[in-house]
Amino acid sequence: MNTTAMTALPSPAHTLAQAMAQLPLIAILRGLTPAEAPAIGEALVSSGFAIIEVPLNSPEPMHSIATLTKLFPQSLIGAGTVLNAQQVKDVYAAGGRLVVAPNFKPAVVAQALALNMVVLPGVATPTEAFAALDAGAHGLKLFPAEMITPATVKALRAVLPKTAALMPVGGITPDNMAAYLAAGASGFGLGSALYAPGKSAPAVQQQAEAFARALKG
Repeated sequence: MNTTAMTALPSPAHTLAQAMAQLPLIAILRGLTPAEAPAIGEALVSSGFAIIEVPLNSPEPMHSIATLTKLFPQSLIGAGTVLNAQQVKDVYAAGGRLVVAPNFKPAVVAQALALNMVVLPGVATPTEAFAALDAGAHGLKLFPAEMITPATVKALRAVLPKTAALMPVGGITPDNMAAYLAAGASGFGLGSALYAPGKSAPAVQQQAEAFARALKG
């Protein structure tokens, strides 16, 4: 009889909780090229970031995801702008374990859950939020945050499960994070204020550290 204990893989919910506990900020690297991935990834990880997404409308996104997952296996890395189930499979094949979408599509959530991936669909209303959570989403991307004010986040937080991770995305800067956090946001997705195509790794690291400081208060 084989008495060797089989070590279960951590659940996606546990993986997300660990990454959020380290730093509840998602680096959104829209426009990243595979050549830039190692240096930008290092700049983020050295600044404390544990969650990185490469939107699928970036150049060769699967190549960048594969590179990042090999270089930073301790981080939660995957794709953004995931719009269908086949793209979920492609991200998984590239080594990604995170799926972020701008919208809630049940098939995307279901495919991510089937592959044991963390999935954060985009929502903008209570109806979408409850539907996404009922489908098994591990957290919610509140998008676009430009139209989801701190007052809206407070209202959502009052009715959604207390354990639901609420992540405003869009127009987030170090200066406007405090109001969202006070309203009940769990963390944030950071786009062009953190990274833009061609931005140097030192500049990204400087901005990443500014966001981390703002989050911590």
